[in-house]
Amino acid sequence: MKQSRPVRCPACRREHSYVPPEYPCSCGAAVSVPVRWDRDPAPVRHRSWAASWAELDCPSCGRAGQWPQPEFDCPCGVTVRLSAGRPEPGAVRDGERERAPFTPLTIRTGYDAVACAAQFLRWLGFREVRTAVPRPESGVDLHGQGVVGLVNTTTEPTGSREIETLWMHGLLEAARGVAFSLAGYDRRARARADALRLPLFVLDLTGAPQPVNDPADTLLRDGGGPRHQEPGPAAGT
Repeated sequence: MKQSRPVRCPACRREHSYVPPEYPCSCGAAVSVPVRWDRDPAPVRHRSWAASWAELDCPSCGRAGQWPQPEFDCPCGVTVRLSAGRPEPGAVRDGERERAPFTPLTIRTGYDAVACAAQFLRWLGFREVRTAVPRPESGVDLHGQGVVGLVNTTTEPTGSREIETLWMHGLLEAARGVAFSLAGYDRRARARADALRLPLFVLDLTGAPQPVNDPADTLLRDGGGPRHQEPGPAAGT
């Protein structure tokens, strides 16, 4: 059980006992946004959607999610926000371990593209990544522990329908969805992926996947793969 900490309202200077709330991840674990107790709380003067959420991986399944910023309402009428921090010491993230540079796989055929994406997911830390043979019509042809991957090897940009298909497969398999495309993504696909927090990568013929949205940047930085338990669907979608 988390212990309460004294927090003083920056407006009226009244002291409160604050306990960081816990929120349920889809995998069943409880997630609590870490608080930087060494920083002073601040009043929320202008509320915005983006500033109201903190991005944090579930410590149990490792899935990225967006969670409410740590804050509370003081009886004086001020909403007090605490600074969100990094996970508590001892929680090692995959991205903090040393990792050798990715070795690209030259792409000449559609099967090369799928093999390259599979190799990239393994490099990120996902285990037992395998390709589906023959390739399914859905395009979701990569499966591993905690991950499913879609690889669009056509000359047409990936659309929102493919993104939603990938997301649904992730929900069904309790896994993180990751998309790869040779021709990029159309505007609606980009917007849908951002809303669902799905990482998008573009493949070039040299076989070097490039991130094209924030979730992909986060995955590239932090790595993937199971941390403690089998992954569950993304929260906050």
